[in-house]
Amino acid sequence: MEEFIDDKIEDGNREMAPKEKFSKLFDELKSCSVSEQKEKIEEMNRMIDEMNKEELYSTFTKEQFEKIDKMIEEEKLTMGNAILLLKHMGYCNILKSIYIEDFFFSSFNGRFEEMIVDEEQNKEKRKENLLTGLCECYLLLNIGTSSQLISDCAPCLLKAALKKEENEEAQKEVEMALLALSCIDVCNIIERDLFLNEIKEIIQYHQKRCNLTQLAYQSAWGFLIKRFELDKSLEVVIANELHFIREARREVEELWKSVDWKKKEEEMGKTERKAMDIILRWFGPIGDYFYSCHLWNEEYVGLLRSIVDVLLASRDNHSEICEECVRLFKAAAENRAVKLVALLKSGAIDAALEEIPKSTLNRRMTYEFINFFHLISMRFKGKGEAKTTEEERKELKRKIFEKQEEEGFEDIIVRFQKTNRFYYANDAIFIHL
Repeated sequence: MEEFIDDKIEDGNREMAPKEKFSKLFDELKSCSVSEQKEKIEEMNRMIDEMNKEELYSTFTKEQFEKIDKMIEEEKLTMGNAILLLKHMGYCNILKSIYIEDFFFSSFNGRFEEMIVDEEQNKEKRKENLLTGLCECYLLLNIGTSSQLISDCAPCLLKAALKKEENEEAQKEVEMALLALSCIDVCNIIERDLFLNEIKEIIQYHQKRCNLTQLAYQSAWGFLIKRFELDKSLEVVIANELHFIREARREVEELWKSVDWKKKEEEMGKTERKAMDIILRWFGPIGDYFYSCHLWNEEYVGLLRSIVDVLLASRDNHSEICEECVRLFKAAAENRAVKLVALLKSGAIDAALEEIPKSTLNRRMTYEFINFFHLISMRFKGKGEAKTTEEERKELKRKIFEKQEEEGFEDIIVRFQKTNRFYYANDAIFIHL
């Protein structure tokens, strides 16, 4: 009997896990007033922030979205409060790279599409805040979007993102609008006159006044670089007018300096984890730019150096980020607009050679490093580097070859081949004079 009482007391004192508390608050929503609902949803959003990825996957389910849809249908939850909850779900979905599919397959998705069309067509009585919220939720939570709805959502969200106020509430609204825009897939074609002037104004105003959050600014670039992948005529605007390389370098440097890389992710605070998430988000457009841009820029060296800094800082405790750094080196090596001397001057080649001995237990990482040098080797087998004399080219090859020998590169590859049965022909790996 005493043991039973002790167990009851222990259960009563046990602090609820974020997922449990979220479910409890959700069940209470239907019996609350509109203002009470808003307070509970704000608390639910805080619980979402505390969940790990596994908990988020089990929370953002088709069943959960269907429940929200039913509560709106039965007028037990206002659309405004539903949007408050769904926007935060979408925010975490994107920032934490969860990519929930269940919203797309729920009836709720259809409701959003209908409401967006209705609001867009009802120009006289249109509720701009409602339309903005609907578009944000639709893009943040969806894995598939209608091309027509994209043409409706993009101008609406760009208008919201053009707000110049610098108070915290306005910054959060702009951040959400730009984050949603960055979710528009590269396959969705948007006419230039629907976005170019607006996104240029947003980026250039920030460059003068710094009115955007770090996530908002990254999202603005993420949206524009995706448009660039299908419209190469944007190259001059992105490279020379908006200075993508310079801006990406500055942002990555500020972010990596704000993280204590000696900590593992679970030991970090919310601010540090968010900085890491934004760094990974920058790596997407940087990689796309490396693959797609054909204009040489001296600032490539600085951007590559900042990526080297991230690699060296993240190598011990954050292998995902470290691997992404090497993939960026590969993207740069593959693009003939990026001179190989930039990879040498930036320290990318040194860093790769230094890391290979440490990576031999990680087959995937070693594979990425070897591929990096394979791409460099193929570059030397081609027609040479643009605007590089034959003498300069030979000198560059000599320097790289010497560095390989200093680090015992060939011995490392042989050991890797023996332990992993992974083969490359010698002339595909090593750069010979």
